[in-house]
Amino acid sequence: MEEVPDLGPAPRRLTVDVETVRRLVADQFPQWAHLPITPVRTPGWDHFTFHLADEMLVRLPSAAEYELAVEKEHRWLPELAEHIATPIPAPLGRGLPGAGYPFHWSIYGWIPGKTAASCVISDPMGVAEDVTDFLEALRRIDVAGGPQPGIHNWFRGANLRTYDATARGALAELEHHIDVAVAAAAWDDALEARWDGVDQWFHGDLAAGNLLLERGRLAAVIDFGTCGVGDPSCDLAVAWTLLDLPGRQLLRERLDIDASTWARGRGWALWKTLRNLANALEDRDELSATEARLIVDTILDDYRASTGRPVRSTASTRFAPLMRP
Repeated sequence: MEEVPDLGPAPRRLTVDVETVRRLVADQFPQWAHLPITPVRTPGWDHFTFHLADEMLVRLPSAAEYELAVEKEHRWLPELAEHIATPIPAPLGRGLPGAGYPFHWSIYGWIPGKTAASCVISDPMGVAEDVTDFLEALRRIDVAGGPQPGIHNWFRGANLRTYDATARGALAELEHHIDVAVAAAAWDDALEARWDGVDQWFHGDLAAGNLLLERGRLAAVIDFGTCGVGDPSCDLAVAWTLLDLPGRQLLRERLDIDASTWARGRGWALWKTLRNLANALEDRDELSATEARLIVDTILDDYRASTGRPVRSTASTRFAPLMRP
């Protein structure tokens, strides 16, 4: 049996304020010391991000584990950008520990746009086409020397069983909120689906918050901290977390996804959404719980359809991000 990676303990996150960022920039990039620094509107978890004037951003890992992605991004993003028409982040400077901050950090060019998680998507089929174009281009890139799954990307592209305990813990918490029996069956189906072992490039977290839109279409893909080479099925989670039914069908047909790969992709979407739903219910976050439940329904409907079971909801015909104002 394939070895199951160990995620290890939860990262010990620190905090970063504007004054620390100002000192880091002034000490290491004095040419930009005069520029204003402000936090981005929506803070991240893996990184703290600050505007550096209007043209750049400062991105600082929040824990030692997240620092592992800094060198990877500076090494590979310029090379990936040569093969992908969709804009992706361009590293402009790599910072060193200093000013009381212990990790390496980065300066990137700012890419305009609104995240797909923060706006109504007016052209869902167009976005599905754009996402598929991005994945097609990414998967054609030579994998030689590329980063294999590890703690640097929380084993995206590796064995889905890494997240078995997380998924089953969430299922136990959701006993009276979803069809747990079908969800458990869908999860087991994903675990049993085999990968052919052919490495391909993947983004690793192709979530709505990492897709920037302009004029209704995909303008950029950001946050490559979980990228790597391995099983690319982790990127298929976007089919259920973002796309509607016609968009999922388009993505599957154009990428020529077989049943086993589709099942693993469904599993990548399922474990995270189950955890998100359990967390939202615990926090009494009604909006997030509604969105997560809609995505879970969509995933389970897709699993039911794959096994010939009756589809019990209409979730698969709806577009999850439209739930946000």
